[in-house]
Amino acid sequence: MGAWDLLLTGVVILFGLCGVLLPGVPGSWLVWAAIMWWALKDPRPVAWWVLVGATVVLFLSQVVRWTLPHRRREAGGIDGRVLAYAGTGSFLGFVLVPVLGAVPGFVAGVYACERIRLGRHGEAVTATRTAMRSGGWSVLTELFTCLLITAAWLGAVIWG
Repeated sequence: MGAWDLLLTGVVILFGLCGVLLPGVPGSWLVWAAIMWWALKDPRPVAWWVLVGATVVLFLSQVVRWTLPHRRREAGGIDGRVLAYAGTGSFLGFVLVPVLGAVPGFVAGVYACERIRLGRHGEAVTATRTAMRSGGWSVLTELFTCLLITAAWLGAVIWG
């Protein structure tokens, strides 16, 4: 597989990760489609194992999301700015504390946005709890899954 194909796969995965944070964009399916395209273009066993793992993890993620209570994001104050902070925090947490850092990074991103907006610690904590209850956990589940798939893909490309 050539460098341009890998770059294109990485760009589609990046679009998928950003799409997770945008309402109405099937970000996780973009990530999965990029992995599938990569596996079809590079038919090594490691590519197929990453594709199978991505499929299983995405299916489990969807099951978890369906079991979470469905609430509207706008009702809890989750707008694009909050999701941008949360996504950045999740990515930084994922990189700084490998894998598990995405969860506290996401919550810290929501808190940082609310702290900047509201100015006081107590109000920011309350707003963070409200945001997480009104759809934040669902977004976090999908984003964490896509970050895991991306890490598996990067590992397979670098060491595979």
